[in-house]
Amino acid sequence: MTQQLQDEFDSSVEDAEAWMKAIQERLRINDNTQGPRSALEARLRETEKIHALEPEGRLKMDLVLVKADAALRSISEDKKHEVLSKLKDIKALWEETAIYITHCHSRIEWVWLHWTEYLKAQDEFYTWIHNMRVTLEPDIELQLGLKEKQWQLTHAQVLMNDVINQSVLLERLLEEAASLFSRIGDPTVDEDAQKKMSVEYEGIKQEAQSRVKLLEKITKEHEQYSANVMQFHTWLDSVKERLKCCIGEANESSAEDKLKTLKEIAKNIKSGGKKWKHLENECTEVIQNTSPLGAERMKDELELLRRAMEKLKLQSSEEEKKLLKIQQSESAYKSQVRQLEVDIRELGKDLERLEHDLDVEGGEKTEDEFVTLWKKCNATRAAVAAEESKVERLKAHFKELLPFSHDVQAHSESLVSAIQRYQSVRRKASKMSTDTAIQLRRLFQNPLQDFEQWKPSVHMLLETPEPALAHIEAALAESSQFKEKLMTLQLKKDLLNNVFGEEKAKSFLQAVAEASKERETLHKSLLQSKSKLKNLISQQRDFDAGFAPLQKKLSAIKAKLDLEKEPQPDLLGKKTQLQRLQMIQDDLAELAIQIEEVEKLVQSNTAHRHEMNELSCDSQALKSSLEMMIQQSQDHIQKHWVFNHKLSDLQQWITLAMEKIGSYQGTGGEQNTEGRVADLERWLDEFPDKEIQLYLVETYGQLVMENSSAEETAHVQAELDQLNESWRSLKEMATGLLKKWPSNRPVADSRWMSGPTFHLLDVDPNHKQEGIGEGQNMSSHLKLQQDFEEWVQEENSKLTKILAAPLSSTEEIKERQSKLEELQSRVPDGHRLFEDLLSLYPSLGNSEDLEDLCYQWVLYKSKLKESLNSLSPASSEETDTFRKKRSGGACSFLHRVCRAALLLQLLLLLLLLLAFLLPLTEENHSCTQANNFAQSFHLMLKHYGPPPT
Repeated sequence: MTQQLQDEFDSSVEDAEAWMKAIQERLRINDNTQGPRSALEARLRETEKIHALEPEGRLKMDLVLVKADAALRSISEDKKHEVLSKLKDIKALWEETAIYITHCHSRIEWVWLHWTEYLKAQDEFYTWIHNMRVTLEPDIELQLGLKEKQWQLTHAQVLMNDVINQSVLLERLLEEAASLFSRIGDPTVDEDAQKKMSVEYEGIKQEAQSRVKLLEKITKEHEQYSANVMQFHTWLDSVKERLKCCIGEANESSAEDKLKTLKEIAKNIKSGGKKWKHLENECTEVIQNTSPLGAERMKDELELLRRAMEKLKLQSSEEEKKLLKIQQSESAYKSQVRQLEVDIRELGKDLERLEHDLDVEGGEKTEDEFVTLWKKCNATRAAVAAEESKVERLKAHFKELLPFSHDVQAHSESLVSAIQRYQSVRRKASKMSTDTAIQLRRLFQNPLQDFEQWKPSVHMLLETPEPALAHIEAALAESSQFKEKLMTLQLKKDLLNNVFGEEKAKSFLQAVAEASKERETLHKSLLQSKSKLKNLISQQRDFDAGFAPLQKKLSAIKAKLDLEKEPQPDLLGKKTQLQRLQMIQDDLAELAIQIEEVEKLVQSNTAHRHEMNELSCDSQALKSSLEMMIQQSQDHIQKHWVFNHKLSDLQQWITLAMEKIGSYQGTGGEQNTEGRVADLERWLDEFPDKEIQLYLVETYGQLVMENSSAEETAHVQAELDQLNESWRSLKEMATGLLKKWPSNRPVADSRWMSGPTFHLLDVDPNHKQEGIGEGQNMSSHLKLQQDFEEWVQEENSKLTKILAAPLSSTEEIKERQSKLEELQSRVPDGHRLFEDLLSLYPSLGNSEDLEDLCYQWVLYKSKLKESLNSLSPASSEETDTFRKKRSGGACSFLHRVCRAALLLQLLLLLLLLLAFLLPLTEENHSCTQANNFAQSFHLMLKHYGPPPT
């Protein structure tokens, strides 16, 4: 049987090797890209057929591998080396053949596709050459006007740009032709074919350039001619406008100015004739490159310009003659008008001087100013009356101008204006003399009237509960002003008698004396109110100086507290957050002391006391929230620390257990079997307790994930998944070891593998026998399960109530500890119930309910144990040490990390050394040996021989 398998393997190897050599021979024959296109196409079809045979080769290789596997299982160790050597050789030959198939077919197919694309591009290029030659061959057509010539030039420039852009395609075609010629050697892509394409392209390019240059010259000449025509139009329009302004009715210039302007216009028109002659010469040149219809239009346009210029010349000469006649008739009229204007100007100056004497500056005036003003008004009134004779002489002189045929409306208006101004000055002088006396009497009565109006406002200000200091100070300033005014009135008794008369002056002075007394009383009251208000303002300023920083500091603390509500990514972040919260707590305590100091300053002010009460309430609420956050942070840190500690311990135990079981699996024979069995029993006895610890770690992990960020949650979940995977691997290793060892040997209890998911404690065999004897009745089983579930729920509710009670004194701590110890004393009773329940598992149908109940029992015991540990002195000392961030726990954690990292680094160094040594075992050498590191870590194809491309 062994020889038959060996023969089958040898036969399959020979068959595969013969097939591969035949394929390589066919590839060698077709591995050539030189020659015409038909030969290349035939080689491409042949390589496609060979490439289609690659699955057949893979099938032969699979058959070789199957035969080799069967042969290796049955032959002896000394012949395995020969089979493996043949297998290695055939694999290398297959790898070389597969690579050769792919590279040969790819290379020929690439050259075929390259040639096809080149032919398509060449056809497109010659089609473009033909189209451009057809477009550029006809002569240039004569156009109608400038716009058509510009369009024709733009079209030629577009064609030129197209020719220039085709140079890129030509360069690419030449490059592709050279590349193809180096690969295929076909005369269709040799240097002569390339030169032919370049020569045809250059001919098209030169023809397009010459056409563009000629059209640019024609268009430029026409553009220059059109610009000159537009300039001539502009010149004609400016001359027309100037002539129109000169002879228009709106022009008020003199006849001499108009004549001078007309002479300049005539001279300008004469120079315009030369411009027209130059346009005529340019038109003759432009017409040679313009269509007949366009030339006719250009001649008509020049004729219109000449007629417009002749019309302007005739109109200018006629207007010049007319102005000469008007100039002679006006000289006599101007001499008499000039005298009338001189007399009117003299009268205007006299009236202006008298009117200036009557101008009075605005604002209040003293008695001396009013007396001076009254005297001035009387003197001006007399001077105005003396000017009446001059007005009569002007009227007589104006009557002498009426016989002339000229319009005297302007002179009539100036004379009427002078007379009206005289009458206005006379009325103004009379009115100001009367008004000055009235204002002088009113001036003495104003201070007393102002004081009577001021008194009610002062009384209202004094009756206001909290008046503004600015209002008080303004009232005091006004009071001082009234004092000065009233005292001044009492000192002017003689002046008052002259203005009012003796009786009216006496009664007026009595009223002034009474007003002075009332003012003194109000002034004293205002001073008292000002003193009280300054004291209140001082208190308000002190309060504002203390209250605003407190508000700002409280807002800053609130902002810091809001920032600390985000979940932290790891244990170090939670510890740092706790430190920040404790710093915030210190800031809040300092703020409370400052609030108490400010409250002492505002006991007498109701409004300020209300604001301080609100601030104090906000501070207390913030303090309560901060204490709650600190408590939560401490709980989260403690749970995270316990999770890390328990997870590390369990991972170390699983690692040691897997090493131990692996050592048992690696040893053979019967030596010292009893010692290994005893050692294995000790390890297997720890499995139930470690399974309990596993579910405790999962419980703490869930608590940590609830209070961590998304990143940390994913990290913790990954650690738990890795732990569960390690636990399953350990159980599989232990199960395999138990099955491997003989069954007649006494091995440790394996119920933790064959029973339900939760086998947390070993059950006493005698107790188990009683449970099975008593569990014949299904109703009793269900009752036992229900009783245990109720007992666990009742105990758990008691534990929850005990932990919910606050701890504010030593007595409460001792009371909680006594209650917890009482619950701990009842744990053995629950343990016995749980053992009875486990012993009845085979008769219970629902394993999911039992697993859930087991989980609740384990969770209750761990919660009770943690609560007792947290109240013990050692735990309190550990918690205090943890909260104060001493270096003991951190050093222990760093020690474990460094110890594990050192082993990992040594292992990586060993792997790296092996990686460098692997290439030395190769028998053959190739270009891949230049990268030993890459070859040792990556799967790479090997090819012995020249590069495939």
